[in-house]
Amino acid sequence: MARGEFHKMHGLGNDFIIIDARPSPVVMTPARAKALADRKTGIGCDQLILLEPSDIATVRMRIFNQDGSEVESCGNATRCVVSLLGKNATIETAGGMIDGAYGENSITLQMPPPRFDWQDIPLAFAMDSAAMPLAWDELAGPMAVNVGNPHAIFFVDDVDAIDLAHLGPQIEHDAAFPERVNVNVATVRDGALLLRVWERGVGETRACGTGACATAVAAIRQGKVASPVTVNQAGGSLTIGWEPGGLIEMTGGATYVFMGEVDWDDFG
Repeated sequence: MARGEFHKMHGLGNDFIIIDARPSPVVMTPARAKALADRKTGIGCDQLILLEPSDIATVRMRIFNQDGSEVESCGNATRCVVSLLGKNATIETAGGMIDGAYGENSITLQMPPPRFDWQDIPLAFAMDSAAMPLAWDELAGPMAVNVGNPHAIFFVDDVDAIDLAHLGPQIEHDAAFPERVNVNVATVRDGALLLRVWERGVGETRACGTGACATAVAAIRQGKVASPVTVNQAGGSLTIGWEPGGLIEMTGGATYVFMGEVDWDDFG
């Protein structure tokens, strides 16, 4: 059997299996990623991260959601990867290049500029991505932003009053979003943001780094907050900075939990 190491880490409670496949390649399929991510019969995680060699960066990062789907970007996981490497690093992702500045207590990422055109989200047809003419019960008129992956952002009076377990799957799988979408509900309070995120392919998580970026960008663009802004989630806080036309800067922690060994063939 193909036996290898994995690292368990989390960013504000958003947890990951990280596999360094640079020394020895690991074949990762959607079925294997889903089996490893299962919290009852596998190792358990929100996302599985596979690190591979890169010709243009320190490392290439591939991201598999809990349901086995491969996605483009994950901010919390990228901070964990920089922390695991223990040095400043450039990370190649399907969502773009990310520069990471290593610190013992926090990691700062320079994320690609946000995109707002309906084709870039992507949306199924042309519409105003700043105030989409769509509604799902009390959630209406979201702003759509792509920060390496697609997000729909709703600003509400009370973020805790939203039944995200009910509405999240409906919006994630709506035909308006051909690649599905991450669903963000946020409340502005005292110049900061309170945020909950339903992640496509995972469900509601304790924190979402790209969700924090997308929501901060939407709030700054709409004049609801000033940059940099603190984004508070169930798992903790991130600081997000953005100026129109520029990169997104995210600062937050990353926590190492444990290392283990596994026979990959046991998981398909």
